[in-house]
Amino acid sequence: MTITVHIELGYEFSVKAPAAEVFEVLSDVPTSASHFPKVDQLVDLGNNTYRWEMEKIGLAQVNLQTVYASKYTSNKSKGTVTWTPVKGEGNALVSGSWKITDKKKSTDLVLTIEGDLTLPLPGLMKMVIAPVVEAEFEKMVEKYIDNLTKRFGGEA
Repeated sequence: MTITVHIELGYEFSVKAPAAEVFEVLSDVPTSASHFPKVDQLVDLGNNTYRWEMEKIGLAQVNLQTVYASKYTSNKSKGTVTWTPVKGEGNALVSGSWKITDKKKSTDLVLTIEGDLTLPLPGLMKMVIAPVVEAEFEKMVEKYIDNLTKRFGGEA
């Protein structure tokens, strides 16, 4: 028995660093991932595809680990970094994008993330587990944004 938790997040913020520097960090997946909390391992699968293995989290009698792979595409002239899910790797499908806009004295960023996480739990657990999983994921993404903001010299 499994349950699937759907997560959709969107963030907009500005940083002080120049757009070229921001793009360089965000388009380099290992560098960008180094700012994301609770990553146990990032595995390079080749061809701009990476498997993310997150740290296990314990919820009462259940230990959960999120593992997924995404293929990354960067376009410097458009200021975009996008990722699409790779089926058959792990227990989640995650897609998203960064939109990087040069505002001369600052850089505007828009982050969108969408994911489906499949967990080995009975259906009755969904009402209890889904909000916990969503909140945990949201906390990690917000910490990631905080870490990147510090890396880029603070919010503009």
